[in-house]
Amino acid sequence: MGALTPEAKVKRKVTAVLKKHGCWYFFPASNGFGRAGIPDIIAIVDGIFVGIECKADEKKQPTQLQVQCGEQIEAAGGKWFLVRGADELEALEAYIRLT
Repeated sequence: MGALTPEAKVKRKVTAVLKKHGCWYFFPASNGFGRAGIPDIIAIVDGIFVGIECKADEKKQPTQLQVQCGEQIEAAGGKWFLVRGADELEALEAYIRLT
């Protein structure tokens, strides 16, 4: 297996946290048939829909469509996280521990 991209490393850290806490999750297929802006990882945390957008580092920003999707998820009662580094990963894990 080749070297992981910086974003793939973030995704691996996020899935490690989800597995550690026994959360159900999956990666939506991005094959041109889905909807633009969908988070990289979809999870369920204690019955709550959670969308997680991963970026390679703190300098990377989500697209406007990704932000809008996150806002729609939260308006519908779910949670949306942007994870680019250790602080945001810790915020996700803190949320999981508190739910």
